[in-house]
Amino acid sequence: MGVESTRRTVAMSPAEESQRLAVLVHEVRSPVAALSAISETFADEDLAGPARLELSQLAIAACRGIQRVVIDAALTSVRLERVDIGALVRQAVAAARLAGTRAQEEIASDLPLIAADPVRVRQALDNLIANALMHGGPDATFVAKVSPAAAFILVSIEDTGPGVPLVDQERIFESGVRLDLRRPGSGLGLAVARAIAEAHGGELTLASIPGKGATFTIALPIRSL
Repeated sequence: MGVESTRRTVAMSPAEESQRLAVLVHEVRSPVAALSAISETFADEDLAGPARLELSQLAIAACRGIQRVVIDAALTSVRLERVDIGALVRQAVAAARLAGTRAQEEIASDLPLIAADPVRVRQALDNLIANALMHGGPDATFVAKVSPAAAFILVSIEDTGPGVPLVDQERIFESGVRLDLRRPGSGLGLAVARAIAEAHGGELTLASIPGKGATFTIALPIRSL
């Protein structure tokens, strides 16, 4: 059972077309990078059967993400299905580990399945993880946490970076905003992640103390199809 999305054709200005293209390019980068890491690992002749199966599953998820982004770049379009958020977070963490990241996960047991778009939620997670690693320096790591809270499931990415100054903690969710212009990036990742959270009827928030890292939390409503 699913929820059909409504498609509309809207004339865009050159600036809007440019922004849409920038978002499309940005969103394709994460699954392409994942496929590259998977391919390199898969080439290892000593890789055992179960490990190869896991890599194949990660590759399928990455290809699905690329296909969806290319077909529909609209940020607020979601296609709901029954999703195991815990399993989705484990996938995202596994992909980060394949790329050499020291990542941890803390996932509550007996989480309910919820109505969500797994590709969109994975995009948001990949963006938050990429943000954590970009600002964490050469020894960057993160902890992914999933827990229930009242009518929501909370998905948090806690990083070990420098944190975000209080004056910038809302501004960083605006499209194109980059606090450190010396680092690569488009300034779209957090804006995209927040748009995805809000498209699900949830929200993306930040808690940070400068010098002590940052925690980005997606709250997804617990609802069924």
